[in-house]
Amino acid sequence: MRRLFGNAGILLGGKTVNAIAGLAGLAIAARALGVEQFGVLVLIHTFTQAIGEIAKFQSWQAVLRYGTPALAEGRKGDFQRLLRFTMLLDGWSAVAGMFLSVVVAWIAGPHFDWPAELMPAALIYVTSVLFMVQATPTGVLRLIDRFDIQSVQSTLGAVIRMVGGGLVWVLGGGMIGFLIAWYIATAVAGIYLVWAGWRELGKRGLLDGFRWRGDGQPMTRGFDGIWGFVWSTNLSSTLELAFTHVGTLAVGWMLGPRDAALFRIARQLGEALAKPAKLLIPAIYPELARMTAAGQHREMRALVERSAMLAGAGALLALVICWFLGEICLRLIIGPEFVPAFPVMMWLVAAAVLGIWSFPLEPVLVSGGEAQTALKVRIWTTIAYMPVLLVCIQQYGLIGAGWARMFSAVLVMVAFLLPVMRWFRQRLAATE
Repeated sequence: MRRLFGNAGILLGGKTVNAIAGLAGLAIAARALGVEQFGVLVLIHTFTQAIGEIAKFQSWQAVLRYGTPALAEGRKGDFQRLLRFTMLLDGWSAVAGMFLSVVVAWIAGPHFDWPAELMPAALIYVTSVLFMVQATPTGVLRLIDRFDIQSVQSTLGAVIRMVGGGLVWVLGGGMIGFLIAWYIATAVAGIYLVWAGWRELGKRGLLDGFRWRGDGQPMTRGFDGIWGFVWSTNLSSTLELAFTHVGTLAVGWMLGPRDAALFRIARQLGEALAKPAKLLIPAIYPELARMTAAGQHREMRALVERSAMLAGAGALLALVICWFLGEICLRLIIGPEFVPAFPVMMWLVAAAVLGIWSFPLEPVLVSGGEAQTALKVRIWTTIAYMPVLLVCIQQYGLIGAGWARMFSAVLVMVAFLLPVMRWFRQRLAATE
């Protein structure tokens, strides 16, 4: 628990700055561009993030799951083979994602009401997917408990976006200027993450004798089930998009850039208030991986229960703060034009609270070798959520997107809780 909350505390320092800088960056863009143009900027950026998540294999989870026992047992050669495998996944998926983003943006852009004169700049911007697919260094830094570096990296992009956006506003750069500033922010943050992960591996001697061509052995030898694991976690992450970026894109597609801008601001403020508790998610993965490898299932259950209770208490406090201060924050920080985002923001924060209460559930399944089960849960909850989202938006407008998100939060919480309870019962019964 000390290590879990210590790592989460390190991330909190960076994420606090990140949340403030990120909100300031959005506020600057919103005030400089107005609701309509800001909505177009948001849709282009959100589209790029969504393609990045689709293309990105969650290879950081493979680094934790298979790298933890390899390092614990001193199998440096196996660990290096694992790194070659996950880095190749990152490289190929980054290139594929870049080409996919350009093709899909060219087709879908007019449906999101992106102006024709802006399309060339938008097509260039979506190539920033190349710098978003950096999962291996994330896994390395989490594996060696260098959450402080991740904290710096997560803040870097937001700060550059804020400072660059401020310069664009002062100089009157308009939409093109903001696209350039945001692109640079994404590129710098991605390059820094790769450099930092590589440097930390070198410091620990884990790159001694490392060769890209390998030793003639298959890269996946000794890592039973790794292909199924990475495909499952990748698809599960892709399906999770339905509960994040797809909401903004659906609102933009059906209601236009103005409502997409309101929804994005509502989601940003809601996530900022709930962010401290959500930082436990990346911090708990290494602990669960260690406990699973050591067979400490009773201690693992205690960790899950206690961390969920503490995170849930923090999330409830965030909900209360949002209720009293949310509308004021919208008016003062973003501008009076964005006050209509408050009702949907409350529903998004309430949904985030439920998600925080259940934050350890999916990591338990993934760390415990039940990635396929987690994937099945994601598949059927997404299938259930998507038509509800579209119908609610069509029938009730912007507030309908908030209601649909609340429905999905309840559904996902129950869907993950049941298999996790069964998994613990089976493991504890086997040790008695």
